[in-house]
Amino acid sequence: MKKNLHNKKSLKKKIPSFKSESAERKFWETHDSTEYLDWSQANHVIFPNLKLSTETISLRLPQSMLNEIKLLANKRDIPYQSLMKVFLRNQLDSEMSQRPLALSNVQRQKNSSRNISLV
Repeated sequence: MKKNLHNKKSLKKKIPSFKSESAERKFWETHDSTEYLDWSQANHVIFPNLKLSTETISLRLPQSMLNEIKLLANKRDIPYQSLMKVFLRNQLDSEMSQRPLALSNVQRQKNSSRNISLV
């Protein structure tokens, strides 16, 4: 006879109480949650109204560039600010997906610009 292991409940450790969110964060950074929770029993949750936090910025653009952006946005029937976010997201994704060497070059440029000395 074969024993059915799925019916057997595994004993999980009790999750401790925490004095602060910081203490809880430190705890989970060093502990495996599978020792405390049975993730196979977890429910899939969707947060449909979750919005990314945004920050308002001021950006100076040449008038001709802004006119071109507005023209493209009008052709796509979307607000020009939304189109600008799409353009920025696409460029960021492209840049971030390149080799890590590209990022180290940027970092190297930042570091070298800090070490400029005036004679």
